[in-house]
Amino acid sequence: MGDFAKKVGFFDSGIGGISVVNAFIKLCPEAEIYYIADWSYCPYGDKPKEVVCDRAIENTKALIEQGCSIIVVACNTATACAIDVLRERFPEIGFVGMEPAIKPAALKTKSGVVGVLATRGTFKGRLFQSTSAKHASKITVLEAIGEGFVELVEQGKINTLEARECVAKVVNPLVEQGADCLVLGCTHYPFLKSLIQEVAGADVCIVDPSDAVARQILRLWKK
Repeated sequence: MGDFAKKVGFFDSGIGGISVVNAFIKLCPEAEIYYIADWSYCPYGDKPKEVVCDRAIENTKALIEQGCSIIVVACNTATACAIDVLRERFPEIGFVGMEPAIKPAALKTKSGVVGVLATRGTFKGRLFQSTSAKHASKITVLEAIGEGFVELVEQGKINTLEARECVAKVVNPLVEQGADCLVLGCTHYPFLKSLIQEVAGADVCIVDPSDAVARQILRLWKK
């Protein structure tokens, strides 16, 4: 059994990380959870690496002050920019980050073409590059920046014509190039999952890493 005093902290630039929180709560409803939405710096995706790294350190300090012994970097960009720094600077903390779900997409694709929806910060990161090199050598990976996706989620415009047009502009070219799997490479994007599926079509598989990350958090929580 897990330690009921073990607190789990999450942070993101906004509400995107709630997608991971929701997945974890389903597995571990008794866990005590703290969440930081760093709205003053939202979105992280277009910020310099140094800025994102500094924010990650400050958010981590705040969560440690609340007694969190497990901290989830519930943001793909922040993970790419700062996870190594955080683990080195706070070795006593169990960190969980967001890894691009390229491996499951590579296993599921039938066309051999996978589309990854993410931010500039994520695509520039070493983690994305290394994950792609490791798991995508035999498939084609198409990169697409979800322009406007984060803002739509933060503004609550998920079920709007504006959202549909925004999603279609990004997703349609991927499907037209043969992608039959789309990876959600930003924690905000699962809030648009239904719309992305609708635009892409029923034959396209949407890969959301939230559940896999939640299982990883649970393993740490039970230690």
